[in-house]
Amino acid sequence: MDDPLPELTAELRTITALPEVPLNGPRRWWGGPLDVEGLALASVAAAASAAAAVTGHRLGVRADLVAGAFSSIRHTRIDGRKPEGFAPLSGFFPASDGWLRTHANYPHHAAVLERLYGATDAPSLAAALAGVAAADAEHDIDAAGGAAARVRTAQDWRGSAPARAVDGSGWIEFDVGERADAEPLVPTSGGLDGVRVLDLTRVIAGPTATQLLAQLGADVLRVDPPGLPELVDMHVDRNAGKRTTLLDARDLAHLAVIDDLVARADVVVTGYRPGALAHLGLDAGALRERRADLVVAEFSAWGFDGAWAGRRGFDSIVQAATGIADAYRHDDGTPGALPVQALDYATGFGIAAAVCALLHRRAHTGLGGSARMSLARTAHLLLDQPSATDALSPSPVPVIRRLDSPYGPLDLAAPAVTRDDAVMKHTTAPDDYGTAEPRFLS
Repeated sequence: MDDPLPELTAELRTITALPEVPLNGPRRWWGGPLDVEGLALASVAAAASAAAAVTGHRLGVRADLVAGAFSSIRHTRIDGRKPEGFAPLSGFFPASDGWLRTHANYPHHAAVLERLYGATDAPSLAAALAGVAAADAEHDIDAAGGAAARVRTAQDWRGSAPARAVDGSGWIEFDVGERADAEPLVPTSGGLDGVRVLDLTRVIAGPTATQLLAQLGADVLRVDPPGLPELVDMHVDRNAGKRTTLLDARDLAHLAVIDDLVARADVVVTGYRPGALAHLGLDAGALRERRADLVVAEFSAWGFDGAWAGRRGFDSIVQAATGIADAYRHDDGTPGALPVQALDYATGFGIAAAVCALLHRRAHTGLGGSARMSLARTAHLLLDQPSATDALSPSPVPVIRRLDSPYGPLDLAAPAVTRDDAVMKHTTAPDDYGTAEPRFLS
C-alpha cells in the first residue's frame, strides 16, 4: 500500500530514529470525504515503529487489524451481548439557527442536560433546543459542566481563536528538557516487559494507548475516581491486559497511595482536562520535578493553550466543532460523523508511540521526558490531508479473540500491531472493574 501520512512520525524522529515497519493490506475501505484510513494506518505505524525501537522486536501493521482496532466496539461481545451505543441524550439536535452535538453517555453529563432543559429523553431535548441558538446552548452546557459543541464548517472553525491555538502545536509535542540539578540515572534495559504504567485516563484515547503498552508487556494499573466510574462496556473493550483500581485523589489517604504509585512507576499517562490534576501535583511539570527518569504523557480534547484548553470534549464533540461533522452531512442536511471514532484511536496510538519513544531515549540516557497530544490537533491533521484516491476495497475482516472474564466470555478485536508476523494476543482479559489492589505487579 502507499505510505499513509508519512509526516505523522516527524516529531517522533526528534526523539529516536525509528525503524520502518511493513504495512500490509488495502489502503482504503471506509470511503468518505476524508482520509480516515490513512490516519488510522499512519498512527498505528507510528506506534509500531516506536515500539519496535524500544522492544527490539520486528513489528508490523496489517489493514485488517487496524480496521478492527478502530471499530473495536462494534465487534466486542460481552457474554453474547453487543455493547450499548450512544446514550439517548447524546447526538445531533437542531437548534434555532443550526445544529448542536451533545455527549451524555456519562450520567453526570446527562444530568446537566436534564437540569438545563428538563430533558429526560431525546424528543424532549430536541423540543427544548429547537428554540435556543446553537452558540448559546454550547456556552450554557459547557458552563454547567456538560459537553456539547455547535456544528461548524471547517472554515468557520479554523478562523477561530481556539483553532489557531491548536494549530500552534505539533501532532505530538515533546519536552525533554533536563533539570539542571537532575542526576541522570543508570540507563535501563530496553523493552516493555515489567515497565510500570500508571493509567489516569478515561474512555477511548488514553485507554487505547495503555492497552497497547500492556499488550507489549507493560504492567499497567488504571486508576479511576470511585465517584465517576467508567462505563462497563468501555472498560471491557479498552482495558484488556490491565488491572483497575478505584482511588479518590481528593482523599488525602488515597492521594498518598497515588503518590506512592507515581514513585514506583516508569510511565504516567493522564487524560484529564489541563489544570484538573495540577492542584494534586499530578500534572506533567510536577511529576517530572519528582523524578528525572519519569516518562509522562498528557492528552486533552482541545490542546493546552488558548481559551478552550480547559473545556470538556470527546471525539464526537471535537468532530462537530472542527468541521468534520459538516463534511459528513447527509443528503437531508443532518450532520454526520466519521465511520469510526478515529480522533480517539489515532490519538491513542500517538500517545503509545510517544511513550515508547521516550522509553527508548531513557534506555540510553537514564532520563525521562513528557509528551502532549490533543484530539483537536488530530482533527486538524485529518482535515489537512488530501482526499484518498485509491480504489475502494471491501472492508477488511477483523481478527476476533475470545477470552474468559468476570463478565462471561468476551469477543474482542485483536491488537492493531503484529509481532514477528503473528497476531499478538491479549495478555489477560479485563479484570472485575475497580477491584485490583492499588499496586504494580512487577
